[in-house]
Amino acid sequence: MPSLKEIKGRIASVNSTRKITSAMKMVASSKLHHAQVAIQNMLPYETMLEHILKSFLAAEAEAQTIFDQERTVKRVALVVFSSNSSLCGGFNANIIKVMIKAVNALSDELGKDNVEVYPIGRKVAEKARKLGYNVKCDMSELVDHPNVNQCIELTTELGERFAKGEIDKVELIYHHFKSAGSQILTHKTLLPIDLESELQRDHERDLTSNVVTKKAVDYLKKKRKKVQADGEKEVAPLNDNFIVEPDMQTVLAQLIPKLGHLMVYTALLDSVASEHAARMVAMQTATDNADELLRQLNLQYNKSRQQAITSELLDIVGGSVNN
Repeated sequence: MPSLKEIKGRIASVNSTRKITSAMKMVASSKLHHAQVAIQNMLPYETMLEHILKSFLAAEAEAQTIFDQERTVKRVALVVFSSNSSLCGGFNANIIKVMIKAVNALSDELGKDNVEVYPIGRKVAEKARKLGYNVKCDMSELVDHPNVNQCIELTTELGERFAKGEIDKVELIYHHFKSAGSQILTHKTLLPIDLESELQRDHERDLTSNVVTKKAVDYLKKKRKKVQADGEKEVAPLNDNFIVEPDMQTVLAQLIPKLGHLMVYTALLDSVASEHAARMVAMQTATDNADELLRQLNLQYNKSRQQAITSELLDIVGGSVNN
């Protein structure tokens, strides 16, 4: 059995670790709030752009024919989002696992040299280089400082390469942020843009709470749905009598790149918010484990202390009897 001094040392060590995990949980919670605000500020633009595209495509049958041309896939680019730091549970491990699976599947079909990786996040960039993948520009700074202009530059570069035929497909791998307690690992196509699937994708988000327990999340979700059902209103459709000038191709050439920019920027904000949520959950779990370990150590310490006192009393009583 360990001595009282050893147990006391372990208690001090666990207490010190608990302070760190508790502080990191609070920091992650604060950063998550800022990430949620960034997504909330972006949502009105996303909603309106989607509304315009839906109404435009529904009214103009000619617009759909432009996307009917199929193209043989010979070279693929993967844009993969991860974090720059660790201590966020399985966040990075899950992303890397999906990336490896995607690269292996594409390599078997197209060859390893025909699969390019655009890492956004130091963890995935280091892993991709270690595995010998064809890594292009590393934009890890975007994770710490999300910037819409850099996202536009990246999307524009990918779009130009796609238009020139240097790459035939671009895919995104990231975590879709639904709530603080739920992040969905997502693997979808950026180019060519499938407007029908993109406009029907899951938009559900909870940006009002940092609660991570499943029971609380389910309760808030049901309550919010009830409120929405009581006061839900039909969205007024846009005027479907469009006058297209100068032509359909020019108009779509303006709208479609904006949708591509938005998809990359949304993926970045989703990934950042998911990282902070995952770190908050991991640090909360670590803090809870530290509390349980402290409880066990304090119990062990008190038992050992009581045993030592009892042993000393027995020695005293035994000595007095012998005298």
